[in-house]
Amino acid sequence: MAQASRTNGKGRSRPHPGNSSHEPSGSGTPARDYSIAAVGRALDLLEALSRIGPAPLAALADAARCTRTAGFRLLRTLEARGFAIQDEARGMWRLGARWGVLGRAAVEQGALAATAMPFLVALGKTSGENTYLRVRDGLESETTAIFQSDPGLRVYSEVGKRQPLHAGSSRLLLAHAPEAVQTQVLAQRLSRFTPATRTDPVWIAADLQRIRARGYLLTTDEVVAGAASVAAPVRDGSGQVVAVLSVTAPTMRMRPPRPRALLPLVLDAATKLSRTLGAPTGEPVARLADPARRDTTAPASGPDVSVAAPVLASAGPHSILR
Repeated sequence: MAQASRTNGKGRSRPHPGNSSHEPSGSGTPARDYSIAAVGRALDLLEALSRIGPAPLAALADAARCTRTAGFRLLRTLEARGFAIQDEARGMWRLGARWGVLGRAAVEQGALAATAMPFLVALGKTSGENTYLRVRDGLESETTAIFQSDPGLRVYSEVGKRQPLHAGSSRLLLAHAPEAVQTQVLAQRLSRFTPATRTDPVWIAADLQRIRARGYLLTTDEVVAGAASVAAPVRDGSGQVVAVLSVTAPTMRMRPPRPRALLPLVLDAATKLSRTLGAPTGEPVARLADPARRDTTAPASGPDVSVAAPVLASAGPHSILR
């Protein structure tokens, strides 16, 4: 977090020397810092509460790097508005129910798509290909944001379009879904969109483990013939996968070694977006496998790629394989 700003006697913030601001400045002069120290401390405390709560005041203050006195006053303020709750018998603090209202409102207002868009744009401009963000909704995935790098490029999806979870980049969402969802999906008659669509539930269940182990997914022709995707997971502050970020391009432009070159870019964009959403920090190390050694976890038609990505939270093996 940026260094807290100082406040003047009227309660207005004034910039701390050396601080920078996110406000654009075209004049070349340092931009003003409008941050408010008390708000910053409150947000630090809430993030600590979301990570380690329910927790006592001392633990929360230590995690938020504030004094116990400041932490207590902030928690009491939040408690008065319904955003924090204290179990007085045990002295434990937890998030209040009012956060549920804000969370639903954020979803309805498209907060995830709006947050992701700058990362989709940057990735699209760097890769020269269309970029997509999909989330899981029940037993399907839904496209929530798209950046089309070139109007002449074919768009393989549109905002609001829903797809099954077993095929294409959506399978990455299935890999990180609760086991009950995986069981429901694999118990259905799975649709075949192209000759390359996988519909064998045993193979898919095994692939879900491979996806979690690799930390990415490469697919070709599974949903649309002639389209290949490079996909990576997006995580929230709890470390759970909440979306999949992908680059999709015609297979004629995705012949090896191009997917190998795009994969680190996609992983980097997904990691940066995850950090913006509050995901635990971790430095993914993207490394290309030795060309003489094939990545046996990748699909038979996929490139030779190996990536060590941070595993923040992952589901266990599916029961079908136990």
